[in-house]
Amino acid sequence: MTAQPHSGDCYINGKWVPGDGAPFQKTCSASGEVVWTGRAASAAQTGQAAEAARAAFDAWEQTNLSTRQAVLERYAEELRLRKEAMALAISRDMGKLLKEARIEVDTMVAKIAVSIKAQADRAGEHSLPADFGHLDLTHRPHGVMAVFGPYNFPGHLPNGHIVPALLAGNTCVFKASELAPSVAPLMMDAFQAAGLPAGCVNLVQGGRDTGADLLAADINGLLFTGSEHTGRMFHRYFAGRPEVILALEMGGNNPLIIWEPTDVEAAAEIAIQSAYLTTGQRCSCARRLILPEGRFGDQLVESIAERARHLAVGPWNDDTAFMGPLVSAHAAAQAVTFQNKLISEGARAILPLEQKDENLGFVSAGLIDMSGAAPVDEEMFGPLLQVYRAGDIDQAIALANATRFGLAGGLVCDDLPTWEGVKGRLRAGILNLNRPTVGASGQMPFGGPGASGNFRPGAYYAADYCAWPQASQVAPSSLR
Repeated sequence: MTAQPHSGDCYINGKWVPGDGAPFQKTCSASGEVVWTGRAASAAQTGQAAEAARAAFDAWEQTNLSTRQAVLERYAEELRLRKEAMALAISRDMGKLLKEARIEVDTMVAKIAVSIKAQADRAGEHSLPADFGHLDLTHRPHGVMAVFGPYNFPGHLPNGHIVPALLAGNTCVFKASELAPSVAPLMMDAFQAAGLPAGCVNLVQGGRDTGADLLAADINGLLFTGSEHTGRMFHRYFAGRPEVILALEMGGNNPLIIWEPTDVEAAAEIAIQSAYLTTGQRCSCARRLILPEGRFGDQLVESIAERARHLAVGPWNDDTAFMGPLVSAHAAAQAVTFQNKLISEGARAILPLEQKDENLGFVSAGLIDMSGAAPVDEEMFGPLLQVYRAGDIDQAIALANATRFGLAGGLVCDDLPTWEGVKGRLRAGILNLNRPTVGASGQMPFGGPGASGNFRPGAYYAADYCAWPQASQVAPSSLR
């Protein structure tokens, strides 16, 4: 049974319309059940969505900021009313455990208040006295923003672009992930019920072709969360067009260092949370575990392996499960292939990642010893943790930095001087002490250097890329 509440697939200029593009469907990776079926937007419809956003821009930009805030605050209430339906849509689309999907919707609701605060802090209006009068600083929206949503947080992550973009006075065209299309219509319902004017947010469904059509449309910015490969393609596409704002968040190959002194069992639990939460489908998940050589490191491996071996894996509606499935059976097969390639090149499986059913997305947690293998600097989006050993903390830091990415990292250690040394040398935009790498606050920036993005962090700093500063020198008279 599908969960589509609308006769149309796309939401353009305040109306639901059937897609004119290719048909596609989404099956639940936990059951094989078809949970969404419809058609992609055609090239013409994607262009119409951008035109609707363009037509709505002038009036929305000129709308008083307090009015825009009020609309978004009502949107937060409408999201809250739809919490269970949205959580169910997220879970059935991508297999995320329902208890996690509910937290995702709560995060979407909380985003509005945080964005209003960030807008005032990062992109508000300020005035300073000058000998001729005063200096004014204000911020202006870019125009039409294309938002590409990922599947792993199909509500929260695009919401984290759309809300600050609208708050700043932009309008949006949202292309939902074809791997998680069901929550986007509920978001559009919430915007409509909140009184957002027609055309300010438009939804187009579809895959690669729809994305290409949106890139070619009349847009002023692209806000993206997803893979490095896709982000680099977008960067190349807009090369030579500095007038188009790009905000790219492209994941990471994140290190977690565990070092003495620390409690072995507590550290092992942090490693489990870092590597396997959401079945490893978070861009901030730890992919590489760096431990000291010797008995302390051996104890940690033993403890992590024992915990990982007994992690409960189950469908989205299993309250006792720690991990659900990966987003698709194909993603599960890719995870196994990635692991097997490492093993063929000298790695050793301490705890092999295994696909439970070739038709579903369930996999077990994997732990692999990289002592005899060359590192592979790729983001494997699944529950596979690679173990490296270091002779001293300097070597540990060098191993942690041996990546072209720079999104997240962590240190588990009870010695604060060790933390200060690691913090000053580790290249990661999100760096935690004695906390899982997946712990990130919406009240702080989210992003990192290297191949993890283009230095436009999201979360609290999304206000920065949603508006441009306008500086004025104001003299009350032309006479001096």
